[in-house]
Amino acid sequence: MIDRTTLIALLTSYQPGESDEQAYRLQMLEVAAAVVDPFARDEYAPGHFTASAFIVHPDGERVLLVHHGKIGIWVQPGGHVDPADAGLIAAARREVAEETGITDLTPITDGLFDIDVHVFPEGSGQPRHLHFDMRFGFVAGDGAITISDEVRDCRWVSWEELPGLAVGRSVFRPVGRLLGRS
Repeated sequence: MIDRTTLIALLTSYQPGESDEQAYRLQMLEVAAAVVDPFARDEYAPGHFTASAFIVHPDGERVLLVHHGKIGIWVQPGGHVDPADAGLIAAARREVAEETGITDLTPITDGLFDIDVHVFPEGSGQPRHLHFDMRFGFVAGDGAITISDEVRDCRWVSWEELPGLAVGRSVFRPVGRLLGRS
């Protein structure tokens, strides 16, 4: 189980470079200190923390994206933090394995790679709420993927393919950093 102190320490040690992330960090620190359980899936006011992963293909030219099963958009693998997760990076690794079958991952940093706050739309019995996403960066050991029932599709995507998938700034910004395009 990940506790509030660990979450706050991880956010405090992260030094965002862009103004978007600086604002997200302040907002995330406020929420982490205020809500009863920052990882509770049923915490909708304002939302809850999630963990995700941006994964670079071994060729260094592509990143892994999944077509989200519930909201139908292309994003990085990730999701809710489970009580049994040993840490946030472990939660991100678990989500990657569940959604894509990839387990051979080498972290690109010692801590967070990126942070983001985004809206999760109403649906599947949930009201509209925020996801406070803690993001980690990895390089995959190989390019083999297995599409699970949790996603509609997953694939390795080049920088040039991103506009055709209609990804938002929440994906463009970290992918640009990973691929040396920002």
